[in-house]
Amino acid sequence: MNYSDSLLLLARAGVLVYGTRGFLSFVAHRMVQSPNTYPTMFVPKARVRLGFSSKFLANFPVRFVAVGSHPARVRYRIVEPADFHLQTASTNWLQHGKKHYGFTFHADIPGQANEWTPAPRGTVVLLHGYRVGMFAMAPWALRLSKEGWRCVLVDLRGHGKSTGRRIYFGLQETYDLIELLNQLELDGQLAWPVAVIGKCYGAALALRWKTVDPRVGEVVAITPYAELENLVLNLRDDYAPWVPRTLIRFGLKQLPSILDVAPNELDITTLLARKPVPALFVAGAEDQVTTIADVSRLEQLAAPESQLIIVPNATHEAVTYFFDDLVPPVLAWLNRASRSNSD
Repeated sequence: MNYSDSLLLLARAGVLVYGTRGFLSFVAHRMVQSPNTYPTMFVPKARVRLGFSSKFLANFPVRFVAVGSHPARVRYRIVEPADFHLQTASTNWLQHGKKHYGFTFHADIPGQANEWTPAPRGTVVLLHGYRVGMFAMAPWALRLSKEGWRCVLVDLRGHGKSTGRRIYFGLQETYDLIELLNQLELDGQLAWPVAVIGKCYGAALALRWKTVDPRVGEVVAITPYAELENLVLNLRDDYAPWVPRTLIRFGLKQLPSILDVAPNELDITTLLARKPVPALFVAGAEDQVTTIADVSRLEQLAAPESQLIIVPNATHEAVTYFFDDLVPPVLAWLNRASRSNSD
């Protein structure tokens, strides 16, 4: 049974069991269901393949922190500054009319101590996108560690090996991250300044976190979404066009009541209109999910010193790994934080 057949079967069964109104509520509840509890048969295959050794993460101890008024255990790993001699290679191909990418990473683990190992220049928290986990940002941790940054890889609640029955699109996760930072500080593992890099779902969360936690300095937001509804509909258009848009729209209308929040509070445009914060925004030129126009709107709403980078040829899933295009401006942006901390 393929993905489309599975969805159609689910829809028919849902209407029979719940009725039309009940099924729409069922759809909304599935939207907030933790991705790591979702049946894999309903998950589209990724268009990006990451190739790296299992040692990438196995050599960095697993840690947990208990978080939230909605309790969860968030898993994280710390990558200390070192030179891992990271090497990257990539390829791409067309499959069913869609561009696919493969990225391969080779690193020497454990890494070689460098000038920053005894005294990191700061801490970078790395936030992955929806439905993946910390592994998706692991290459960035190894690259940034060479430049002196202590990197914290996180499985957001409901993702990877973290617990949590549902997700809150940043409304609860923001406070999860505050508690994570508290724990790092308590353990003496927080080097100042603190910066955050996030991808899509993680980028939106990074922006939310910046608005409420004065300890957060520089933010790099890779393909953040402007409005949640547009994000979900664009995902539907790109990955599951056979699912009726009306079904998705009705499910989305139920979300605010399920999460007990005003509808526009789920949108990052609302957040930045209320409290503009500076960020380095990244858009992919071929991103059909969070388009250049969407990311540009956020950059215009953000604080005046914000910047926007458009990565040529990059799709939504692949843009994170265009290191040749991203590493120089990201390092320059992060260095703003380290310079201001030394002044």
